[in-house]
Amino acid sequence: MNLRDFRRFSISLLVIAAATGSLAQRPSTNHPAESAPAAETQEIPLDGAATPVTDANEYVTTVSQPGGGREIGNVSRATLTLVVPNSGTVNGAAVIVAPGGAFAGLAIDLEGFRVAHVLADHGITAFVLKYRLYPTSAKGDDADKIAQDLVTKYLANPDKSMDLQYGPALEDGIAAISLVRRNASKWNVDPKRVGIMGFSAGALTALSTVVQSDASKRPDFAGYIYGPEINMDVPADAPPLFVAIALDDSLFRSRGFPLIEAWQRAKRPVELHAYQEGGHGFGGGVPSTTTTLLMDEFNAWLEMNGFLKPNITSVQH
Repeated sequence: MNLRDFRRFSISLLVIAAATGSLAQRPSTNHPAESAPAAETQEIPLDGAATPVTDANEYVTTVSQPGGGREIGNVSRATLTLVVPNSGTVNGAAVIVAPGGAFAGLAIDLEGFRVAHVLADHGITAFVLKYRLYPTSAKGDDADKIAQDLVTKYLANPDKSMDLQYGPALEDGIAAISLVRRNASKWNVDPKRVGIMGFSAGALTALSTVVQSDASKRPDFAGYIYGPEINMDVPADAPPLFVAIALDDSLFRSRGFPLIEAWQRAKRPVELHAYQEGGHGFGGGVPSTTTTLLMDEFNAWLEMNGFLKPNITSVQH
């Protein structure tokens, strides 16, 4: 892999601060999520033993290219932001949305709030997770180094991708699931219909919450969006999994679908959408490609599995 290819990898996958001068254009999206009327609340801290608060020089940058939106770096205080569906449309399902960025940044709009608003349009109570990241310099000058190290480790052994998971991010994912369930009645959520949907590094965090050993803390379902395909052991009681990736993904090049096969071996529900085009980091969809169907397909999958039915306590496996 030459340097030009690596830069394409790390920048399309990883959210690097504009101050580094290394931001490339992310795919634009024509999804109507940006104009959705659902209401956003203030950030809810994920404080506690599992998510300690420390000093940080958190920064927010804006990508000028279409589809970029805001990007956040140096997060050391995890939060949830609630996106509430319109009155009368709430169906009780909840989805925690985990943006990507190689644990060096967060594509908080492209893979966070825009996704959450689409979910809210379908009556789903959404929560954007701002999870902790690897600390960087005040301007993110060393974020490229974090990206390069992660990509190098991945290419050396794709089946060890779970080892790339940043521990604090996983703790925050687990804490977020717990917080939503504890406040289920307050937020009009069914505590047995709380799922997580992650993109890229966020997909790795979502998957990690699914396969962790404490079954009581797992989500009830998960969306794994352009994460690495991994051959792994799947818990016998793993929740349903929705997987989507573009076959021309420049980072996680097609090597078959070992993750899908692992879910099938465990006899657990799984659905795969492998798009012809879209690249890595397509968010809600790249215009003129079928990736624009992602959110509709995810919602249809939730409905098929019974997660959008009010007062449901279980799904048919």
